[in-house]
Formats: sequence, C-alpha cells, structure tokens
Amino acid sequence: MERKLIALDIDGTLLNSQRKPLESTMRALKTLRQAGHLVIIATGRSRLLAGEVIHQLGCTNYIVCNGSAAFLDHEQIYRHLLDREALVRLIDFAKERKKDISLFSLDSIGRVTDFDVPLVADAMSSFGGMMPNFSPNFLSRHEVYQGCAFFDTTMDEEFSTAFPEFRFVRWHSNSVDIVPRYGSKAQTISALAQKVGIKAENVITFGDGNNDVEMLRLAGTGVAMGNAAAHVQKAANLVTDTNDHDGIYNALRKLELVH
Repeated sequence: MERKLIALDIDGTLLNSQRKPLESTMRALKTLRQAGHLVIIATGRSRLLAGEVIHQLGCTNYIVCNGSAAFLDHEQIYRHLLDREALVRLIDFAKERKKDISLFSLDSIGRVTDFDVPLVADAMSSFGGMMPNFSPNFLSRHEVYQGCAFFDTTMDEEFSTAFPEFRFVRWHSNSVDIVPRYGSKAQTISALAQKVGIKAENVITFGDGNNDVEMLRLAGTGVAMGNAAAHVQKAANLVTDTNDHDGIYNALRKLELVH
C-alpha cells in the first residue's frame, strides 16, 4: 500500500462532544503510524491551544493557526504571518466599531481591545480555550500567525470588504478567525505532501467546520464528520459517523486502513 498523509482537525473531529479523543480514535492513529503513514493534526488552534491535544495523541506532526504554521517531528517547516500593516488598520477599524480583536503567536495570545469581555469569554469557552489577557501592545511584541475578531454575521461583509488581505472564517456565532487571504489548512497540507513525496491522491483529510471545507475538497479523499453542517458534508467524498460515535475509526475501516 502506498504511504498516505492523513490530516485531522481537532474540535468536532478528533475530540468528541466532551472534548476528549475516543479510544477507537487513539487505536486508529496508532495503527496508521505503525503502518508508516504520515498522521498530521490540522487545526485552527494555535500551538499553545493545541498543545495538550498534540501531546495526548502523541502527534509529532501538526498544522496550527489554520495553516499559517506547520511542524514535522516538532520542527517548524512552514510559516505565514499576518500582514502587520493591515493588522494595524484592522485593529483601528474594530475599535471604531467597538468590536474585540485577539491575536495569536505560536505560543501566546493577547486581546488587544477591551469592549465585551463576556462575549469573548463565551466564544473561547465553547472549545475549552482560555480567555485572552488584555494586551494592547501584543502586535508590537510578537509575530502574529492568526487573529480572532468577535462580531456576529451582520458584520461579515463589512469586514471582508474593508480587508481583502485577510479571510474571515466563522467558527462561532460571535467570532471569526482572521487568516491570510492566500493561506489555509488545505494549501499547507498540499505543501507538506509535496515535501515528503506523498501523491495528492494519497492525501486523506477529516474535518467538520467551515475552516475544513477547502482541505476536504483538496484531498484525494475528504471525510466529513457526521456532526458537520450540511455544506461541509457536501464538500467531502465520504461522510462518516459523528465524533461521538467512532467517526474516524469507521471511516478508516471503510478506507481499509484499519481493521
């Protein structure tokens, strides 16, 4: 069997609704590694927020910040920072509208505005993330790989139109990820596959969210979780069971990669 690259999202995919990996998932990943396949976590989380899951699953290969950074054997081999000048303008734009912005380096996070703490806390707690400390000078002190803006869908078009340098990818009713216009999990997965000599048709991706749609479409085989929204499932080649009902294991069994 040819070597596969298997890239898996964290929230709603690798983790169940109690934010824990299923035993069947743990066994399946171990089987894949033993067979020589390249297993990669591909998450919108920063390395800081993904660290516990990376350690728990024994992963040495991971893509974080929606594709803006990638690591093989814990060594960083890819980086794509947000444009600093555009970020300055974005922060001013958000301040004028009293909307909050948080910024992420690989291993730290700071909230550069301070308008609606309960709203930010609610969004961050939805996946077990920490509440960012107020750090108005974060941008001048860190390389920024990703941001979060906290506003509802009524402001999507206003922000997207004003900042073509970025994509705003919604993951919560009151929050969007801020990522480079021409960066994504999909592009980084493709770059890694080329780097390690794995054919595009041997790339398998698992996801459930808006930020997974591109990588589901890109892959030789895109697998959407049963708990994914309809438009995410439509982007996939295969829809498996939910993240609470052995979705990863059952898909890998259908693909004859585990028994």
